[in-house]
Amino acid sequence: MIVWLNGTFGSGKTTTARELTGALGARLFDPEYVGYLLRVPFPEPEGDFQDLELWRPLVVETMARVHAHTGGPLVAPQTILVERYAREIFDGLQARGITVHHFVLHADRDELRRRIEGGEQGIRRWRLDHLDAYEKALPWLEKSGTVLDTAGTPPAEVARTILAAVNRTP
Repeated sequence: MIVWLNGTFGSGKTTTARELTGALGARLFDPEYVGYLLRVPFPEPEGDFQDLELWRPLVVETMARVHAHTGGPLVAPQTILVERYAREIFDGLQARGITVHHFVLHADRDELRRRIEGGEQGIRRWRLDHLDAYEKALPWLEKSGTVLDTAGTPPAEVARTILAAVNRTP
C-alpha cells in the first residue's frame, strides 16, 4: 500500500510522514525527487515540475518499482492540487495492484500562514502564494481523500489516526 499525504505547505505532511513511517514500518518516498530529476533535462522557467507530462507516469513507475522491491508500504508526502494529476498517479498505482490511501492534512488559512511564516525565509513567499490554489482545490480533495485537521493536533496523533484508518481498511 501507499499512504499519500496531501495538503498545502505548512499542513504537517513531512513531520507526519516521519512519524508514520516508523509506526507502519514503511519507507518514505518523496515524489518531489522525481521532479528534481526532471529539472536537469527540462529546466522550468516558470510553473511547476508537476506540469511536465513526464512527471506523473514516472512517479507511478518509480513508486511501483520501489514498492515491489521493498515489499512494504510507502509513505508519500506530496502536495498535488490538480485533480487530473492526482487521478493519473492514483489510478496508475491502483492499476498495478497497489492500494493508495489518500489523506489530506488540513489547517485553516490563519494557521497555515502562521506555520509558513515561521519557516524558512527563502521559500515563504512561494508557499504563501499557493494558499489560494489549495483553497480552490479543497472541494475535490475532500471527495478524493480523508481530510484530517492538523491545527492543534500533534503530528504523532495525526499519524496514529492515519494508522488506525489504514488498519481498518480491508
